[in-house]
Amino acid sequence: MTFCEELRLECADLWNASFEHPFVKGIAKGDLPLDVFKFYVMQDAYYLTHFAKVQALGAVKATDLATTQSFAHHAEQTCAAEMALHESFMELLGVTDEDWAVFEPSPHAYAYVSHMYRSAEGDLADVLAAILPCYWLYYEIGERLKDATPEEPIFQRWIGTYGSEWFGELVNEQIERMNQLAEGLPEARRKELKTRFMRSSYYEWQFWQQAWTMESWELPSREESVRHA
Repeated sequence: MTFCEELRLECADLWNASFEHPFVKGIAKGDLPLDVFKFYVMQDAYYLTHFAKVQALGAVKATDLATTQSFAHHAEQTCAAEMALHESFMELLGVTDEDWAVFEPSPHAYAYVSHMYRSAEGDLADVLAAILPCYWLYYEIGERLKDATPEEPIFQRWIGTYGSEWFGELVNEQIERMNQLAEGLPEARRKELKTRFMRSSYYEWQFWQQAWTMESWELPSREESVRHA
């Protein structure tokens, strides 16, 4: 079993939780409220801005020119392809300058980004272990939803992007690289990398959840606190 096969097996429950999340199912069915999707797109734009920077840090940490070039290419792809997709969503969803003026990352979006930067304090393997779930999970979701036929064009485009051949090539390249980086490492070191991957997989589930609940930094009301005590 390869290192990434081990990762996928150990994260199966977490990933299944993403596949079954009402946000993801709502995209497939086409009944996800557009205000919830708008919240998600703005949070995802924040996340992807930092994801590209962490990819660029991977380019810096690479020990050979080919890997540096690859990570730089991936960062460029994030900036160009992903952000172009989101810009079109911004227009279709009616996101305004006023919306951005009051925008704040949600607590879990902020935590996920912080986790990536913390991981980037390590070496290239740490960087890749932290960012790989974003690639890989989205591709699996795209594959699972490729036969879905939501009437909403925005959801059709979202599914088409993450289930596309070009995106799959990027994912498989990073999976192969993760296997290479983990090869021959002591078990304790492999466990560290698995922990980074596992935490990112958890944050991926939380990313659907924070969008679904339109999470904010506001404290719950006194009534809500008492009810959940």
